[in-house]
Amino acid sequence: MQTELNNLPIQKFLLDAINKLKSTFIQKFKLLFLLSTLGGILGVTYSFIKSPKYQSDITFLVEENKAGGGGLLSSLGSQIGIDVTSIAGAGNSVISGDNILELLKSKSMMKECLLTPFQNDTNYLLADRYADIYDLKINWAKDNKIAKIINFSNANIDARLKDSLLSTIIKRIYKKEFNVSKPDKKLGFFKVSVETNDELLSVYIADRIIKIATDFYVNNKISRLKNNVERLEHRTDSIGNLLNNLTYSSANDARLMLNLNPAEVDAQGSAEISQRDKIVLSTIYAELIKNLEISKTALVQETPTIQITDKSILPLEKNELKWYEGFLFGFVIPFLFLFIIFAI
Repeated sequence: MQTELNNLPIQKFLLDAINKLKSTFIQKFKLLFLLSTLGGILGVTYSFIKSPKYQSDITFLVEENKAGGGGLLSSLGSQIGIDVTSIAGAGNSVISGDNILELLKSKSMMKECLLTPFQNDTNYLLADRYADIYDLKINWAKDNKIAKIINFSNANIDARLKDSLLSTIIKRIYKKEFNVSKPDKKLGFFKVSVETNDELLSVYIADRIIKIATDFYVNNKISRLKNNVERLEHRTDSIGNLLNNLTYSSANDARLMLNLNPAEVDAQGSAEISQRDKIVLSTIYAELIKNLEISKTALVQETPTIQITDKSILPLEKNELKWYEGFLFGFVIPFLFLFIIFAI
C-alpha cells in the first residue's frame, strides 16, 4: 500500500509530461512542419551544391625480419669467428616497428609528395592541382599580403611564402582528407585513405605518400648494414687490385730467377719477400670476400618487404550526399530540435 502511494507522484508527473508534449505538438505542429520543411529544402539544396568526394584506399603490408641478424646466419657467422649481429647493426636500426605510421603523417613526407608532378607535366604539381580544386589560388590572389597567383613550380617564388602556403595545404589535408591506420595491431597491415574533391588527386596523393614514406623507411632500416657492405666492397676491390699487381710482380721475379746468378743474395730475398706479401694479401682477400658475402646475405635478410595488398582502381566511387538524405537531415533534425525547445 505504501509503495503504491509513493508511485502516485511519479505517475502523475509522467502523465503531466506526456499531456504537455501532446498539447505542444498539436499547438505548434504547423509551425514545426513549416520550419522543418524549410530545413528540408535547404538540405536538398546543399546536397546539389556540395561537391562529391573521391576516396582512395590503399592497404599495404610491411614484412620485417624479426631475428635481428640471428638464426642460421648468426650460427654460420659464429662458426667462422664473425659477429653477424654487429655487422648487421641489429638492435640499432634508426626506425623500426610502427614508426612508419608517423612517417606517413610527417609534414616533410607530405611536402615532398605535393611537390611531385600532377601527371607528366613538371610545371604543374600536386600542390597546384590541390590549390586549383579548392579555389585556394583565387583566395590567395585576393589576399592583400599575397595578391598574386601562386604556381608552386615557379623557381622564383619566395621560399618563405612557398613553405607557408604548403604548410596550409598540408594542415588541411591531414585534418580533413587523410587517414592512416593499422586495422589489426597484431599484423603488419597498414591502411591509408585519402578523400578529396578530385579523383586523380586522391589516387596520386595516396600512391606517392606511401612510396616516399616506405622508401625512406627501408633506406633507414638497412642504412648501417648497407654502409658496411659498401665499405667492404671498397676494401675488397682495393686489396684485389694490390693482389693482382703483386701477382704480376712475383711472376716476373720468378722468371728472372731462372737466369739469376746464385751469388745474388739480395735478388733472392726480394723474390721471397714478394712471394710472402702475395700470400698475406691472398689470405686477407679471402677473408674480405667471405665477410662481404655474409654481409650481403644479411642485407637481403634484413631488408623489409613492402607489399601493396589492396588499392582503389579507377573510377573511384563517389561519396556524395543524396537529395533525399539531405531532405531527411534538413527536416528531421530541425523538427526534433524545435519540438524540444517548444516543449521546454
